[in-house]
Amino acid sequence: MLSAFIPGFGLGFSLILAIGAQNAFVLRQGLRRAHVFAVCLTCALSDAILIALGVAGFGIVVEAAPWIQPVFRWAGAAFLVVYGAIALLSAIRGGEGLTADGGDAGSARRAVLTALAFTWLNPHVYLDTVVLLGSISTEYVGKQVWFAAGAMTASFVFFFSLGYGARLLAPMFARPSAWRILDVVVGLTMWAIAASLVFY
Repeated sequence: MLSAFIPGFGLGFSLILAIGAQNAFVLRQGLRRAHVFAVCLTCALSDAILIALGVAGFGIVVEAAPWIQPVFRWAGAAFLVVYGAIALLSAIRGGEGLTADGGDAGSARRAVLTALAFTWLNPHVYLDTVVLLGSISTEYVGKQVWFAAGAMTASFVFFFSLGYGARLLAPMFARPSAWRILDVVVGLTMWAIAASLVFY
């Protein structure tokens, strides 16, 4: 169980850790203490649905066409190499600190719809959850459910930690240097996962 749950959790957490529009939105909602629970639950449940689709679907596809698994393993590794390079380049360039938007926090409905848009309209989320996690789950024969459970748990832990921990993170992430450190960690993690796929 743990031999599949822990890698699923680690990979899921690493993939979701990269700062993007969705995470920035959750962080801002947390900084403003606006509909935090609804936003975090929406993002986590959306990830869980996509992960389940990826893990369930890929098992069926691989049984029908075994050649797909190595293709997606190499494609996944290539994607992670590029993903990591982008994060490291972002760390080198630096950027502005993230601050909360001012003004009215808006309604819960609007916040949830925005969270749904950031999730379901983002092409990268399909690469991360359906393609990458789905393909890697096939390496855990008979334990795909635990791998998926680990990745889903990582989403819930991440989003709720980010949303409710935003107030604690606000002073730190107001500094561009904090984002650069995070980008370095994300980049190196992605490269390590890519290496594990190539040399499996």
